[in-house]
Amino acid sequence: MDHRDDAATSANADYHPIEDYALLSDRHSAALVSAEGSIDWLCRPRFDSPTVFGRLLDPEAGHWSIRPVAPFRTERCYVGDTFVLRTVFTTDTGCVHLTDALALGPARTGRSGTGGITSVTTESDGDAGERLLLASRAPIAVLRVLECTAGEVELDFTFRPKPEYGLVTPIFTAVPGGVLATGGPIRTVLTSPMELGFSHAGATGRLRLRSGQRLRFAAQTIGLADDPPATWTPEAVDEALAETVRGWQSWCDAHPAWDGPLPHLVIRSILVLEALRYQPTGALVAAPTTSLPEAAGAGRNWDYRYVWVRDASFTVQALAAAGCHGEAVEFFEFMTHAAARYRTEQPLQIMFGIGGEHDLSERELGHLSGWRASRPVRVGNAAWLQPQLDVYGELLDAAWHLRAHLRGLDDTARDFLARIAEAAADQWEQPDQGIWESRGAPRHYTYSKLMCWVALDRAVKYAHRLDVDGKAAPRWAVERDRIRDAIETRGWNPAVGAFCATFDGDDLDAAVLSIPAVGFLPGDDPRLQSTVDVISERLRDPRGLVRRYEAGADGLDGAEGSFVMCTFWLSQALALTGRPDRAREALNLAAAYANDLGLMSEEIDTDTGAMLGNFPQAFSHIGLINAAVAIRNAERS
Repeated sequence: MDHRDDAATSANADYHPIEDYALLSDRHSAALVSAEGSIDWLCRPRFDSPTVFGRLLDPEAGHWSIRPVAPFRTERCYVGDTFVLRTVFTTDTGCVHLTDALALGPARTGRSGTGGITSVTTESDGDAGERLLLASRAPIAVLRVLECTAGEVELDFTFRPKPEYGLVTPIFTAVPGGVLATGGPIRTVLTSPMELGFSHAGATGRLRLRSGQRLRFAAQTIGLADDPPATWTPEAVDEALAETVRGWQSWCDAHPAWDGPLPHLVIRSILVLEALRYQPTGALVAAPTTSLPEAAGAGRNWDYRYVWVRDASFTVQALAAAGCHGEAVEFFEFMTHAAARYRTEQPLQIMFGIGGEHDLSERELGHLSGWRASRPVRVGNAAWLQPQLDVYGELLDAAWHLRAHLRGLDDTARDFLARIAEAAADQWEQPDQGIWESRGAPRHYTYSKLMCWVALDRAVKYAHRLDVDGKAAPRWAVERDRIRDAIETRGWNPAVGAFCATFDGDDLDAAVLSIPAVGFLPGDDPRLQSTVDVISERLRDPRGLVRRYEAGADGLDGAEGSFVMCTFWLSQALALTGRPDRAREALNLAAAYANDLGLMSEEIDTDTGAMLGNFPQAFSHIGLINAAVAIRNAERS
């Protein structure tokens, strides 16, 4: 990346492209770092907390920037299989390495599972159930280390925390070894080896590094009621950075090597899923950001820092395929704990907070301009109030996939899963908002009916564990067969040659590409093969990527980009219908839109090929893993 044109450099623009960012994670929260060395997104202390740095969504919402004064070129990479980022700045006078991380504690060995309604074992773990775990508590520190490797380089330094989504301008005071920023509900202690000036614009300075020199910085965030921690010694920063590298690398090394397509991207995708798992509960956020738009200026801006039940079966499949059985069980346990008091007369809530919260009320932050002026910026997500019938199938399918690793379902868990099956049997004939959370009128979505079929199919297969008195399973089987008949008669449209988005409709929905993955029809069924071909023809954009559905189907104004997960669904469906060569083409096409670090967003702009939507998107990385697994298995069969 060349940054020699001062007039056009993105550092002087208000916003960076989404693909310009790297992810840092301590499995409590996440940061996004631009290719020019600016931390533009950091929420503390959780993924869903208000921001400390929020320039991603408004130029005045805070950042922490370290960049050369002179024009420069950059290269960047992660240090091995970690989320420790190394950015190399090269100027005409020298070269500087900037290493960034959110600090982890030391890796440890522990017993899998979080306790509660299930316990876990795996074939490889045996009775011991021991596996390598990342630290249970992170130090809540951002680490930044500068090292000049050649010549000399002058750098600008700006530390500008703006808590509460940019509402708070803190007061800066000098402390031994650094700076204390106090304002709003938090304090931030910056360890700095250089003297800084203070103003409303933050703590700033200019430094010159010569070959062999190394400077360490650390920012620790605490609550207002807590005593400010001491600044760190250079040795403490170095050791925390080394621990973080060891923690990530040892976690990755403890899992099986990947022997299928796109090994670098599959391994990075597995790491992304771990990076987005909230360590205290095992919850996996859909993305660490809010309100990155599905189309610039279109108003399709949502908060994705929550946990969707719909992701359960996809996530469990991906984690299990990667050998992350303990992590898969922890995620499943979180889901069952969060919804354990479910009553079948109501729809199951479709999403939860990462601590198991139910109330995710949505509001708009009118003081933020939004990424590239894409208002409104939203926190919370009103979709938590929507009925979506597919969630029953996703939960029971997850339980079915994990049956070999769930040891001793207790009465609470058994009753909960049985109630999920009862809800699917009772509610499948009702309309809902569908997997894409339409904000229009409820409809009879084929995918929702399909997943109700999955719920009852898995419940019947699992009846020896879920239906101890044998009275419920016969009804589950009857309703399962009724759903099959309804999908085959009302979901299938012979004039279109496809299973369509809704019953008795003629519009298309990429979600029905899940039919072979859930086992509703065999891969050689001509209706299924025709559906895959028709969707491939009609929902592809000019770049060959797959859109979610046809225009106007979601009840919202404005257009959107192509949905990355849908192209991976197409790849998976092609593999499962016996066409692995075409499946590889689709896999490679979608994977090509990952950025230089292997990270993927939610959508791709049809016109420009740029990333859109919240980033990085767990669903996209899940899709890549599951498509790669399907291709590997198809090529071996």
